[in-house]
Amino acid sequence: MPHRLRPTRAVGAALAATAALLVAGLSGSASAGAAPSPAASSPAASSPAAPTAAATLRADAAPPALLRAMERDLGLDREQAERRLGNEAEAGAVAGRLRADLGGDFAGAWVRGAESGTLTVATTDAADVPAIEARGAVAEVVRHSLADLGAAKSRLDRAAAHRDTADAPVRYVDVRTNTVTVQAVRPSAARALLAAAGVDAGLARVETSAERPRPLYDLRGGEAYYINNSGRCSVGFPVTKGTQQGFATAGHCGRAGASTSGANRVAQGTFQGSVFPGRDMAWVAANSQWTATPYVSGAGGQNVQVAGSTQAPVGASVCRSGSTTGWHCGTIQQHDTSVTYPEGTITGVTRTTVCAEPGDSGGSYISGSQAQGVTSGGSGNCGSGGTTFFQPINPLLQNYGLTLKTTGGGGEDPGEPGEPGGTWAAGTVYRPGDSVTYGGATYRCLQGHQAQRGWEPANVPALWQRV
Repeated sequence: MPHRLRPTRAVGAALAATAALLVAGLSGSASAGAAPSPAASSPAASSPAAPTAAATLRADAAPPALLRAMERDLGLDREQAERRLGNEAEAGAVAGRLRADLGGDFAGAWVRGAESGTLTVATTDAADVPAIEARGAVAEVVRHSLADLGAAKSRLDRAAAHRDTADAPVRYVDVRTNTVTVQAVRPSAARALLAAAGVDAGLARVETSAERPRPLYDLRGGEAYYINNSGRCSVGFPVTKGTQQGFATAGHCGRAGASTSGANRVAQGTFQGSVFPGRDMAWVAANSQWTATPYVSGAGGQNVQVAGSTQAPVGASVCRSGSTTGWHCGTIQQHDTSVTYPEGTITGVTRTTVCAEPGDSGGSYISGSQAQGVTSGGSGNCGSGGTTFFQPINPLLQNYGLTLKTTGGGGEDPGEPGEPGGTWAAGTVYRPGDSVTYGGATYRCLQGHQAQRGWEPANVPALWQRV
């Protein structure tokens, strides 16, 4: 009998909130008292025919095991965990719309509070404050735009490519402090890197840390999937490429051509592509005994749903499952982080407060019911706590031409652009700011995601804005 492509305890579960909580929106306050909820302030959300962001992103599919993990790791009760997930879905949509509206002034967005009830949106222009507050968010006027900070980080990455950065291993744009931050064991190493990159001191912040991140693979054997009958990693998300079944995982787990076997030691597949260092992405094509499903394996082997791959905002809750430590949750600290491991530097990963240990590499990160990425590496452990990084799933899908298997219909041949015509196509990975045509109209992408049937631009105002 064919085996499902869902390794025991190796993949993260979907998070969710009850539909009744979705209309509450965020509880952030504006300067003149309580702010309206983002759902209420959005013209699209006021239409009965337009689904809320939380409904679009299936924030109503929370498995009990994942909610329990959020309660344990984030100090929440059940109702708080459910409200947090609903708020985070709505916050991502509001932030995406404001990013499109503010253009070059946009300086980042993040959620905060036990229930992610406050969305803050930063801008370089004080004239944008009323527009931000009108959508129920807190406005913060800062000096540097997100584009300027990103350009500075790119200069750091280019400089790091020609230097030994083992003592300054982590670099990221921190939207909450409006800086490019270099995390270093020796502050002098960070300052030398900043000088070599020509990054102005006013843009940068040096943070002293003893952390020395490393990939989280395990050569001692164990559960999950095995590489060439020796090393062990965790399966990420089931995917397809045409009719081929497979799964996404971390690049450092294996090189192209390496064979894999499942947790049951049954022959499973072969690495088709692998990038590490530089990025940390790979995919495995499974043999005919394994079938990709739109699920990940939760506590006790229960199936939990993956409904899409919309990127969660900074501050949002995120949970991880791996073959060594099982379920653990935390928050997203920064996107677009660069980190130097002993094997080299990788860029474009997301930094989190979730713990992990060797053998968890490749396992899935998920926020709400939305896939976020596959475990790369980190420092610390799940006894004392730590920091981990994940390779975002959307660039991985795009790089290898893969389709995420989802309960919304993903995982099949995406086919031609959706009716009634235009450039939009299911299976395509879209980034914020991308433009498509559909039904004779032009739409701008608000949140990064892989398109699927049912998410046509006219149907999902949380993801697309008509222009």
